[in-house]
Amino acid sequence: MAENEDHPSEWTRLESAIVSGIRHFRDLYLMSVRRRRSQDASVVQERTAGAEHTSGLQSLPVDMQLYIMSFVSPRDLCQLGCTSHYWYLMVRDPVLWRYFLLRDLPSWSSVDWHSLPSADILKTSCSESSDGTLPDYMEVYLTCCPDSRKCVKSNSRMYGAMASLWHSLVVPAEPRFAMFGPGLEELDDSLVRSMMTSPELLPVAGFPQRQIDGIGSGVSFQHNNHHRFNILTLYSTTRKERDRARTGLDASVNKMFIPESGTTENRLSVQYSIIPQVQEVCRVVDGFIYVVNAEAHKKHNRQEEIAHITAMVDPIFGSPNRPFLVLSCISEAGVRRIPCIYIAHELRLNLLNRPWMVQDTEATTLTGLLDGIEWILGECNTKT
Repeated sequence: MAENEDHPSEWTRLESAIVSGIRHFRDLYLMSVRRRRSQDASVVQERTAGAEHTSGLQSLPVDMQLYIMSFVSPRDLCQLGCTSHYWYLMVRDPVLWRYFLLRDLPSWSSVDWHSLPSADILKTSCSESSDGTLPDYMEVYLTCCPDSRKCVKSNSRMYGAMASLWHSLVVPAEPRFAMFGPGLEELDDSLVRSMMTSPELLPVAGFPQRQIDGIGSGVSFQHNNHHRFNILTLYSTTRKERDRARTGLDASVNKMFIPESGTTENRLSVQYSIIPQVQEVCRVVDGFIYVVNAEAHKKHNRQEEIAHITAMVDPIFGSPNRPFLVLSCISEAGVRRIPCIYIAHELRLNLLNRPWMVQDTEATTLTGLLDGIEWILGECNTKT
């Protein structure tokens, strides 16, 4: 947001693009919709004749109405649509909601396997529609928006209360998660160190500094005074090698994954298998936590990361339904991050046949971490 405030001319160009795009789209594709809306508006006005006059906003040209609505929040726009049949039709304009989607999408802090919009919807412009039909961008927005997902989740609070009561009566097994990924090793600030000193996450057992062949020992944490879970931290290198790699003095060698050549779609690609110690971990854990480096100024090898993820979640090591949490992590708040929805597409998480979620996280403050932990604990509880 700060970048936009520093460059007001960009807002001027954006406003001009919105107006010209709306006019171009309506002139080419939505004439029939416009006529139908005018007819519907006439019917509504005839029914209400003598009762009250048309509002000032409604008397404006359609282009001007849409331009004004582009400055209204999506929540208020939905409430406007409940006031009359005319505004119910107007607020569903696909060009308007596509603008909201592209504007707000980079600022959303989480996305999951139910809410990820397809790349085609994001890339296809209104003018590229050959038959004049467009996706329901309003539905796409409300499905993807984290606030909308929280409203849907709040409707199941009664079930959650009953489930919590049941789990309080039956002592559940402590869920275990394998945590790995470049975000554990490349960031300047340690996510694990912050977790060990966080007042919200109380470590109750384990030896975090002890490592065997680069594999950290499991540490049990307690959340909200009653949710206990175990995290087994998997490092691909030793601490000394990670420190040297961060300073650029040396290139680290991954000890978790063994490269294997393979062929996919007539192209030679690199596939990986995991070492026996990690295989044993993958067989016993209840889910996976992948810490991705989401700092925009650093280089990332997403193809290699995809291959690592594929090796870890191989169904030969356990149930294919175990949840997969991605912590899209940066060191601190001032670092420019890659939006979580872009991370989901870069890692091709839509191809994972299991529940998954991407959650923005900060290593120093642990912002977003508890939301991710609550999600993966909830997914484990639904399977017990």
